[in-house]
Amino acid sequence: MMNCATFPKYSLLDFFFTLIGVCTFLFDVGSDLWVAKEFYTHGEFIWCGLFVGFMLISSVVIQLFSWFWLQYDRGLKDFESQASAGNVVLFSGAKRVKLLLFLHVCQLGFFIRHISAIWQGFRVWWRKGCGSEFAVYLTHDLSMLRLIETFCESAPQLTLMMYIMLHNDHPRLVQYVSVGASTTSIAWMVVDYHRSLRSFLPDKDNQGWLSSVVYFFWNLFLIGPRVASVALFASVLPNFIAAHFLILWPVFVVWAWRQGTDFMDSPAGERLYRATIGLIWYFSWFNVAEGDTRDRSLIYHIFIITDTSILLTTWWFYRDTETTQSYAFSLIISIPLCYVLGLLIKVLYYCCFHPKLWRPADLGKTTYDVTDGVEPSVDVQADSASDHAINKRMSRHAANFYTTNTSSTVKTKECETTNASVL
Repeated sequence: MMNCATFPKYSLLDFFFTLIGVCTFLFDVGSDLWVAKEFYTHGEFIWCGLFVGFMLISSVVIQLFSWFWLQYDRGLKDFESQASAGNVVLFSGAKRVKLLLFLHVCQLGFFIRHISAIWQGFRVWWRKGCGSEFAVYLTHDLSMLRLIETFCESAPQLTLMMYIMLHNDHPRLVQYVSVGASTTSIAWMVVDYHRSLRSFLPDKDNQGWLSSVVYFFWNLFLIGPRVASVALFASVLPNFIAAHFLILWPVFVVWAWRQGTDFMDSPAGERLYRATIGLIWYFSWFNVAEGDTRDRSLIYHIFIITDTSILLTTWWFYRDTETTQSYAFSLIISIPLCYVLGLLIKVLYYCCFHPKLWRPADLGKTTYDVTDGVEPSVDVQADSASDHAINKRMSRHAANFYTTNTSSTVKTKECETTNASVL
């Protein structure tokens, strides 16, 4: 017997989404290798190297996160017995840990997590037994890892593709389609992560489809202009884009440190997390600490608007007026307008489409559920008798994203977990 947090039940739809996640992961890896091969066969070795470099850096970062989480999970009560009983890995105990370490070194840890999530989801759905808590937990971990992959790999690769289109001056239709699809994919991953995080807390309303669509467009109109402005700057001063990133990234990392992030379970893991947050903030806002997130979000957007304005102004004065004549004026007008539109949609979301507005008020208790929100912080904690069974990492992260005007408690209950495993 083991205490488990009370989470929503793992459904057949969740299982199919996990299957789709594996397919999209494999498709993403395959398409990246195909693009790298195209660069190589056309003699564009620098672009090929950059493209592969983004893939490798992203993969290493994801494997490190996965391994840090695995080390923490092994400390949970009865984890080893559950993992050995319900996992696709055939070994148990020390041999299993060594095998998983080898797979992570071979950059296969992320893929194994996908397979484990599918297996656990299938067991929960087929046997209709307790274990949904860990299945939901697994899918949330995967969502977090996919979000990290998105900003460590997809966003830099998208910037590179835009730069190549501007550099060649005669982009093909397929390149426009690729850029549009990549931008849409990045925005959707943010929405997917947000929906996954909401499902982690049992007492929160799920995000409806209309709310998700508004949330998607908000991120699309904020991330797209940011990536475009960076690509435009790189097209005129390619030797300075790395310097620009290396100037902003440490500032973001220090800001994350000053906010007192507490996501990982070791000092080394927390440093990795803050470094990754610095990279995410280079492209998009991401709330990482409890407190008054409205002021932090306002500071961030003012900073990004200022920086984006500098990038666009630099591009405007250094551009080749002859080759850019057909689209320069349209870009210099549309990019700022898109960003402003994204901010307006964000305000609209919180005013009209946020799920908290649709929930009936509890007797004697008013709940505010905010992502990047404006309310006081929440204290998500476990009952002292079952504190060992709660994944403190996810509880802390949920507390950073969701706030209430009173302390809330993630309650626990006892349940059978003979078919549960975390990896």
